[in-house]
Amino acid sequence: MDPILATVLVLLAAIVAFVTNRVSPAVVALGVALALYATGAVTFEQTIAGFGDPIVVYLAGLFVISEALDSTGVTAWAGQQLTRRVGDKRSSVLIALMLLSAVLTALISVNGTVAALVPVGVALAARLRQPPSQLLIPLAFAAHAGSMLTMLGTPINVLVSELSVEAGSRPFGFFEFALVGVPLLIGVVVIVVLLGPRLLPHRYPANAPRNLGDHAETLARDYALPPDSARIGYEDGVIEIVIPPRSPFVGDLVYPGMRTESGELVVTAVRRGEDRIDRTHLRTGDILVLRGTWEDLERKAGNPGVLPVDSPDRIRRQSVHLGARSYVSVAVLVAMCGFLAFDVFPPAIVVLFASAILVGSRVVTMSQVQSSVSLTTLIVVAGMIPMSTALQTSGAAEQISSALVSWFGASSPHLLLASIVLLVIVLGQFLSNLATVLIVAPVAVAVAESTGVSILPMMMAITVAGAASFLTPVATAGNLMVQDPGDYRFGDYWKLGLPCAALFAAVAVFLVPLIWPF
Repeated sequence: MDPILATVLVLLAAIVAFVTNRVSPAVVALGVALALYATGAVTFEQTIAGFGDPIVVYLAGLFVISEALDSTGVTAWAGQQLTRRVGDKRSSVLIALMLLSAVLTALISVNGTVAALVPVGVALAARLRQPPSQLLIPLAFAAHAGSMLTMLGTPINVLVSELSVEAGSRPFGFFEFALVGVPLLIGVVVIVVLLGPRLLPHRYPANAPRNLGDHAETLARDYALPPDSARIGYEDGVIEIVIPPRSPFVGDLVYPGMRTESGELVVTAVRRGEDRIDRTHLRTGDILVLRGTWEDLERKAGNPGVLPVDSPDRIRRQSVHLGARSYVSVAVLVAMCGFLAFDVFPPAIVVLFASAILVGSRVVTMSQVQSSVSLTTLIVVAGMIPMSTALQTSGAAEQISSALVSWFGASSPHLLLASIVLLVIVLGQFLSNLATVLIVAPVAVAVAESTGVSILPMMMAITVAGAASFLTPVATAGNLMVQDPGDYRFGDYWKLGLPCAALFAAVAVFLVPLIWPF
């Protein structure tokens, strides 16, 4: 089969598969790589090259860094500081929450930031007597803008820097993205503060996530416990478990102060209905407060004979105060950013070394590492890299670029850039922004080469456009994370998202060429 025809057919099939969302994105990406090989569009080496690409190693390391900051309480601490220091004025709280979201995203990615700050946003909404729907979309949108502050903000930043080098240009600097990231963040904040109250819905969800930042105080009050008994620290904590029907523990004798059969956990309190009980044989519906190490509590919570009221992992992440491991994770992050900023070593090596330090110093465990690394993301990137290769080697990207040049004229690079930006923004509302950039980047390179303009404005423009994932809840995982807690519907995103997307498009088309000339 003709390589160009094969590449285009596989690309169209992949877009349909991504949009319909009937198959896992990872499966689609693997199918793309295998289909390109089967049709002869890429060689065997090109098919598997994505799995050994430095960006895959880099992304895997970033997941570990994000997990270290989250699991040691750094993100929770930042959220707690926000709730304590901001006043009760809606605009002040909203601006502070969005700035915190953007700064954290610049260090740990969009998804990690949104996941960590959703409970904080819900708590702030309750404090303001506002529905969470007024704060959570702004939280996610600020994270998208914050992804343009440093190279760490999103994998796309690393990807376009690498593609720029492969196209014969230079890489982007660690903080170079902030030249457009800062105006984007300011613009998004202004849009949300001015238009948010009118364009965002006013709904109170029935299943909003609980803020567990004051979990220890809540247990101490509800069970009349001494403060030390409900204390939550790095190594140990407390959880509540409920005895469900047909539990093997029904009938067991329990009393406060006793150790569980394994000897790992201590029973701190027992409650039946509204009454605390000093000594009893367990019945269905009884509630126990258990103290122990987080690992032991996690194992107990996973026992089919009990039902945890709150996940030990969520309690630990939201309640832990800063300690030795927190400082180690922050120090490693700062050092890593320094090495990346000054381009001392290849980015993949720097992030891999930082991850190794965090694991070696036991800031994160191997089980945490394994659960934190998103295989779906890595497979999507690795599987779509052959598509990017095929678009270039088959000549498809060159033909698409020739069509764009014939439509808009080689003398108008702004029109060419605008067409590419619009393509990225439209596709990015339904496809993974990583997949979108991998698809469009070869076209941007071909346009730059055929018109003799610099590749840098093209790469930076599609990076900005790739971050403009505002119009649908499926555009990014961050948008999806706030949908249920905010009780949002599909059509709620585009109302505020449209002016934000217009801002990103304007920055990509007009500001980017001023900073990185054609």
